[in-house]
Amino acid sequence: MATVQRFEDLLAWQKARELTCEVYKAFRACRDGGFTDQIQRASVSVLSNIAEGFESGTRDMFLNYLYIAKGSAGEVRAQLYVAYDVGYLNLETFKSLKLKAEECSKLLSTFIKGVKSSPHQGLQRKREMSKLERDTADFMLESRKELSKTLPHIYNRDGTQKI
Repeated sequence: MATVQRFEDLLAWQKARELTCEVYKAFRACRDGGFTDQIQRASVSVLSNIAEGFESGTRDMFLNYLYIAKGSAGEVRAQLYVAYDVGYLNLETFKSLKLKAEECSKLLSTFIKGVKSSPHQGLQRKREMSKLERDTADFMLESRKELSKTLPHIYNRDGTQKI
């Protein structure tokens, strides 16, 4: 099985994107700005946390973001009940959106299990070098470039060592 290279290729992210678009459409005419803002933010949080976790660099961070995304999908579902109960949504739209939110939750649960059992640890974030370390590395590179003039059999012109 090929490794996914982009978060956009994840089915969970694609379904979360669909959910978000549908939530925005369903509440476009809603005059309750506070409620609309909250449910839209929760839906955006699902796909945003999947993306942020994917890009985070470690499996543990990815799992944490996936759990947050799953929690946001639950928040959307809870708010859908409120929207239906107070008359912001008809039954058909409520069921459709609730089904999409449940699908996101199920996909995330399955994905979390898969990530947990994966042998891949994720790309670790590189520790940033201090100014002294950067200056030393720059000095060493310049020194090797100079050495390449007198020792061309050892160093390339760019300062890399021949082997």
